[in-house]
Amino acid sequence: MTDLCAIVLAAGEGRRLRPLTADVPKALCPVGNVPLLELALTRLARLGFTGPERVAVNACYLAEQVVAAVGDRAYLSVEPGPRPLGTAGGVARLRDWVAGRGVLVGNADAYLAGGELSPLLAGWDPGTTRLLGVPAAQRPEFGRYRFAGFSLLPWSRVAGLEPVPTDLVRAVWRPAEAAGELTVVEYGGTYLDTGTPRDYLAANLHALGERDLLVAPDATLTGDAEQAVIGARARVAGKLRRVVVWPEAYVGPGEQLADTIRYGRSGNVSAG
Repeated sequence: MTDLCAIVLAAGEGRRLRPLTADVPKALCPVGNVPLLELALTRLARLGFTGPERVAVNACYLAEQVVAAVGDRAYLSVEPGPRPLGTAGGVARLRDWVAGRGVLVGNADAYLAGGELSPLLAGWDPGTTRLLGVPAAQRPEFGRYRFAGFSLLPWSRVAGLEPVPTDLVRAVWRPAEAAGELTVVEYGGTYLDTGTPRDYLAANLHALGERDLLVAPDATLTGDAEQAVIGARARVAGKLRRVVVWPEAYVGPGEQLADTIRYGRSGNVSAG
């Protein structure tokens, strides 16, 4: 796979998750007490994509937090802003780094569990474009599938992109589809895009697996909790059901939260 590289798109603002993303970029929102970006980098590492020669991450919104989280583990592309360039524009800004290779592009906010990315790479024709997809009974996007967070792009498609605000749907995927050069590879596990509070909560609850609770080692739980993820240094004295408690958040005695994300001392985002 030396002729392939990987890009994690982590520049987005996460507007649909506000106010959760007012001070934290969407890519660093925790799922199962692990930032989404960390989950994406780990997933790529299992395929052999590690280090700044093989993996790049783009950043824009609250970019300094993304840069600090990545460190020297990947090549960093910090977009000038004030708004991100979009998925295609972000890839275009990395053309010199891609340098003729095929590129596996993943959205940092894609939650994938129970399946592998390797089928997306197996037997790939470098002249074609591939998408990871999950069957969708409602509102399918490509045939009977909905996009599942990762795509595999040939250099011939990347070379023509410009670093202007646009997305991969219009700039790459639909043109490849029209040319008969697009294939959807079915993902064998669970996919959620985490872009809405409802899906974000669902991803956290899925990350519980067979557990009823996931509590960070330095969190304090003195209340009652059921189907909950409790983050680092959080303090919970109330009752929780289907709740994500963010790092350093507080749930006081007498509080009863359900289908909610708690942040800070009293901030709630309903996910019901």
